Amino acid sequence: MSGSETRPKPTAHGPLPADTTQDVRARGADLSRQVAVLPVGSFEQHGPYLPLATDTLVACAIARRIADAYPVHLLPPVTISCSHEHAAWPGTVSISSVTLHAVVRDIADSLRRSGVEALVVVNGHGGNYALGNVVQESSARGERLALFPAAEDWQTALDAAGVRTSPLTDMHAGEIETSILLHAHPEMVRAGYESADFVADDRRHLLTAGMSAYTESGVIGRPSLGSAEKGEELLNSLAAAFGPYFSLLTSEDLGLPESRR
Repeated sequence: MSGSETRPKPTAHGPLPADTTQDVRARGADLSRQVAVLPVGSFEQHGPYLPLATDTLVACAIARRIADAYPVHLLPPVTISCSHEHAAWPGTVSISSVTLHAVVRDIADSLRRSGVEALVVVNGHGGNYALGNVVQESSARGERLALFPAAEDWQTALDAAGVRTSPLTDMHAGEIETSILLHAHPEMVRAGYESADFVADDRRHLLTAGMSAYTESGVIGRPSLGSAEKGEELLNSLAAAFGPYFSLLTSEDLGLPESRR
């Protein structure tokens, strides 16, 4: 892992990194390029048993696991994003996609001014469609950005963890999110997930009608199948999947090896 064992690893208290500027300087001293990792979550309903901050906690858990394995600059999370489909539930807060796009662009620009050339956005909320746009547009300008995890990374992780629910069915507050929180933040999971399963696979009008057209509880998935063991395996697999991203962003020409094309 590029000699990460000899460099200081990021430390954190809760979701906030505890690095000093000297830690960042030392970690990047012998790297061709420094890579920052930005967790992006949301603040939206996750049924009666998971907190509004679930997506942020998931993104931070993935980013922390990456930072444990690779010499990256761990950033604090973006905690409010594009959750408009959940507006029918109290507590949900959103910003516009234009604002989210601008925030990520500004963060990437600021990092480059301080000598950190590459940024990986770790997305914890499926409704943050703007993140794909900002990465594509920035990459077209020759900037080094990536979005993680990809759908393929998630599928590999689901297989490794023995997750039984498909990505289509496990849409919100289901087996995946419940498992990660049972592992990373069990104190945040309230009773009730064991009997909250609800399936609504045909959601073709979601963007028009919102989540409330498909679920009364706010849950779409099978949280009863969640476990801390699955959560740990999901995070382990995702951390392993990050290796090619790190290699690509620190390479000279951003070229993909033949096996990845």
